[in-house]
Amino acid sequence: MILRIHHLELLKQQLANFPIVAVLGARQVGKTTLARQLEDGWDGPKRYFDLEDPDDQARLADPAFVLRELKGLVVLDEIQLRPDIFSLLRVLADRPHAPARFLILGSAAPELLKHTAESLAGRVVFHELDGLALHEIAQGISSSDWLDTRWLRGGFPRALLADNAQLSREWRDAFIRTYLERDLPQLGINLPALTLRRFWTMLAHYHGQTWNGSELARSLGVSDKTVSRYLDILEGTFMTYRLMPWHANVGKREIKSPKVYVADTGLLHSLLSISDQDALLAHPKCGASWEGFILHEVIRRTDAKQGEVFFWSVHAGAELDLLILQDGRRLGFEIKLTRSPKVTASMRSSKETLKLDHLYVMCYGTGEPWPMSEGVTAVPASCLAAEQWLPIR
Repeated sequence: MILRIHHLELLKQQLANFPIVAVLGARQVGKTTLARQLEDGWDGPKRYFDLEDPDDQARLADPAFVLRELKGLVVLDEIQLRPDIFSLLRVLADRPHAPARFLILGSAAPELLKHTAESLAGRVVFHELDGLALHEIAQGISSSDWLDTRWLRGGFPRALLADNAQLSREWRDAFIRTYLERDLPQLGINLPALTLRRFWTMLAHYHGQTWNGSELARSLGVSDKTVSRYLDILEGTFMTYRLMPWHANVGKREIKSPKVYVADTGLLHSLLSISDQDALLAHPKCGASWEGFILHEVIRRTDAKQGEVFFWSVHAGAELDLLILQDGRRLGFEIKLTRSPKVTASMRSSKETLKLDHLYVMCYGTGEPWPMSEGVTAVPASCLAAEQWLPIR
């Protein structure tokens, strides 16, 4: 078991300041394990309810009667299965002296859990849990090729830590099927599994490209509005994410559509029928897969929030894979699948046009960062596992 110390410490702080903390993330990403780890270190009364367990469902037949009497830490797992509890949590959170703290775990974003926004505003803080990050697994995987393993298999614990690549692939294939056939209907989303699977697979082939809903709609034989809804569903359940464009207002024809990424590289590779490292390196989407992988890791390590991360691109060709606006600074990141990156004209253009404080070229491999030119530093991907991974801030 890999201890996710950063998340545990943050959850403790959040529970000290808010009566309700919601841990949100994809199914099987490790929310339950994290909650159990928090329970183990909790000083005081604690109670755990799994809302998929028939026994716990029976115990909560009258949730007001049960939850009102509890003190300490109360964990409600798979909260999206019981939206009726949200209004009760509002009442319990408003009690004087807050005798209980509630940790709720869910597999859908607040936009899909409509009752959350309506009932718990001002009382809940959201904590998003992704798959295992490079800095979490570097010491937990004995294999020397841990970087390639994480890239190929993705961050879901059972896929990443499987005994071999075949078992990992089988788990991911089963996850995709269960997500489409069971998880979405449980959220009240009733769409033909085959149709959404086709859309998801097509989206995998567009991974790292700007969103073109009209083209996807024509391929599926549906409307633009329908494919936008499909994308919203996948994003709301943490299967995909969008990176918004930055407009520099420099008089150039800038790209104004978002880029779309499959959130987990393991699922991306399963959707693309990529079975091993050799097949990945030979696949046309190899570079885009690497870009999405490192981009997601950089965003996590910088603790960048929505509204702080962008990409920039102009029709003439200059582009920047990732722009982070944080603490009054502009940090640029260019992602290259090479061990020996070079400073390009596009890099110079983005650095000058966007007035970057520093440009990092994230490259493949291990080792120490090195300066490429004034204000430009090459950073091997393995540095993302280090405690201090950026040489200059």
